[in-house]
Order: sequence, then structure tokens, then C-alpha cells
Amino acid sequence: MRMAETPNPATTSFPAPTISLPLGMAILRTYSGALICLEIVFGGLVWILVASTNVSVPLLQGWVMFVSVTMFICSSLYLALFLLGLADKINTDWNFMDMFYHFIALLFYFGAFLLEATVSSAGTYANSTCIRRPRGNIITFLDYREYNINVAAAIFSFIVTLCYGCSMFMGFRRWRK
Repeated sequence: MRMAETPNPATTSFPAPTISLPLGMAILRTYSGALICLEIVFGGLVWILVASTNVSVPLLQGWVMFVSVTMFICSSLYLALFLLGLADKINTDWNFMDMFYHFIALLFYFGAFLLEATVSSAGTYANSTCIRRPRGNIITFLDYREYNINVAAAIFSFIVTLCYGCSMFMGFRRWRK
């Protein structure tokens, strides 16, 4: 007579992961997958644009660089989790994690957008030279090209902020179901 095997309590104590998004390449056919791709592309553009200028206000634009690089890496890893099907192997509520991640990213990118817009809007023109007048005794001169690059970085950071906001809203709706 053979005894019935008892199940391992460690394997029965965790619920199955909660995932509403598809795994594999199917995620790219959803609005959420498309938004994550847009976040990566436009976030990379912000990174490139800010890095291509002389960083005129290091304190402000340093935060923009930190946010753009960090969110570029995090969004790429997040998308890779779904593309490779690894999200199914990690026992967590992915709907909540999706909403929470995009909320944090939205806060970071909104701050980065405001700081980059502040750097861009501080300039005035004097004979095709942008003059920034900070509150201190230092005046930073930027040429027209660098001013335009900063404006483009502010615009793309606003677009990325909108993408993260839409992703957070859709993640919130999935989480509440």
C-alpha cells in the first residue's frame, strides 16, 4: 500500500500571478505595449537631446538626464519581462505593479519636463544669442541651436509624460477590475 504524497506547502502558499497583459510578441499589439515602446523611443530622444547640448544648468538638466536614462532602462527591462514571458514566472500582481511603476515614472518625468521647460523658457534673444539670466551673478550664453535642442527636449519630455500618464490610467483600470 502506497501513501499519498503530500504537496509541498511552499508551492501551494503563493497565488498565481495576476496578469491582464499578454506575454510574448502579443504585447506589442496592445495599447499598453505600444505606449511602452513610445516611452522607450521618446525617452531615448530626451536622453540624446539633453546629452547633445552643453548642460547649461547642471542641477536642473542633471535630473532630466537621470530620469531619462533611468526610465529608459526600466521601461526596456519592463517590456523585456513581457516579451520573454518572464512575468508569468514571477508571482505578483502585475496589474498593480504596472499601475505603480507608471505612476512613479509619471511623477519623475513630470518633474523632468518642468525642469527642462524651465531651462528652455529662461532664455531671451539678443542678436541670435540666447541669454539666460539666473538669479545668481552668472549669465550663460547659448546659441540658437542649443536653445532649440532644449526646447525639443522639453517637448519630447512632455510627450513621454503623457505616455506614462496614459499607461498609468490603463494600468489603474486593469488593476481595479
